[in-house]
Amino acid sequence: MRALILILGLLSVSGSAIAAQYHDKQTQQVDELQEPLYNPFVERYVMDELRQLRVDMNALDVTLTKEVVDRELAATQRAVAYATDTVTYFFYLIAGISSVLLLVGWNSIRDIKERVHHLADSKVNEMVALYEARLAKLEEDLNHKSKGIRHAQQNLAQHQDIHSLWLKAAQETILSNRLAIYDQILKLDPHNAEALTYKADTALEMNEPQWAINLCQQALAIEPENRHAFYQLAGAHALLHKPVEAVEYLRRALEGSEGYREQILEDAIFAELHENAAFQTLLSGNEDKSV
Repeated sequence: MRALILILGLLSVSGSAIAAQYHDKQTQQVDELQEPLYNPFVERYVMDELRQLRVDMNALDVTLTKEVVDRELAATQRAVAYATDTVTYFFYLIAGISSVLLLVGWNSIRDIKERVHHLADSKVNEMVALYEARLAKLEEDLNHKSKGIRHAQQNLAQHQDIHSLWLKAAQETILSNRLAIYDQILKLDPHNAEALTYKADTALEMNEPQWAINLCQQALAIEPENRHAFYQLAGAHALLHKPVEAVEYLRRALEGSEGYREQILEDAIFAELHENAAFQTLLSGNEDKSV
């Protein structure tokens, strides 16, 4: 029995040592990583956060509208109650005055009745007209706010559809299918400059620089300072063997944005420009500014 216990203890110690060695090896492999893994997960997280932000903003808009409507209805109810009390007190006052006039010798009870009815009708009509106008204004405001809520709901649904299409495009490997997805995004949002620039990027992958230039010009007509459009224009002119135009568009893409520098150096589309003096001057000048 003691021998069995001793053997089990030795096996437990050996297993713990093996597990510790495996854990140390996995930790060393993680420490040696040079760049983060699963970047699409980070992008998906950001997109989900933006989507949740839009949903929260829409819910806040609906809540605020409901509170405003409830307060306006409460104010209207108080005003109507006040008007009813005023008319009631007015009748009591007329009745008291009529009694006094009857006692001091008014012409006749019929004359008093006609005068009371005339005054009461005129006052009631004035009050009714006033509150009908207020209720009409309140109804108009409610209709306007309802249209705004419906419009916000439609925009939210459209953003959700566009978000789904962007995720689908990011996973698509066939260029023609990716172009079809970008066309669907542009059908939902014709003024989406980002979709135009990514469509131009796909056109460059298909070796269609003229098409890419046309798409980038459309994007710049929507957003004149779109850096991604300038970058794609530079790539298109590089494919067309126009280094002067390519370097100029790269300069505009780099204005206010240092993130494109490494991408330019690694992008195969600019390989022919590496020996170009203007290209080298542009990138070295950008490096000096960053330092």
